[in-house]
Amino acid sequence: MDKPNKNRYIFIVVFILFVALFAYISYDMSSRTTAPWNRPKQLNRALPGALPDSDSLKLDSLLEEAK
Repeated sequence: MDKPNKNRYIFIVVFILFVALFAYISYDMSSRTTAPWNRPKQLNRALPGALPDSDSLKLDSLLEEAK
C-alpha cells in the first residue's frame, strides 16, 4: 500500500509543477506579444518618441509656434 501512495504523490507534484510552468509561459508570452488591434501602438512602445504624438486638435503644432 505504501508504493501506490508514493507514486500518486509524485504524480500530483509533477502535475502541479507542469501546470504552473505552462501558466507562467502563457503569461510571459501574452505580456510580450501585441494584439492585432494594438499594433499601431507597438512602435511607440518599443521606441518611445519615434512617432510624433497625434495632434488631437488637428493643428500643425510647428506652424502654430512659427506664428
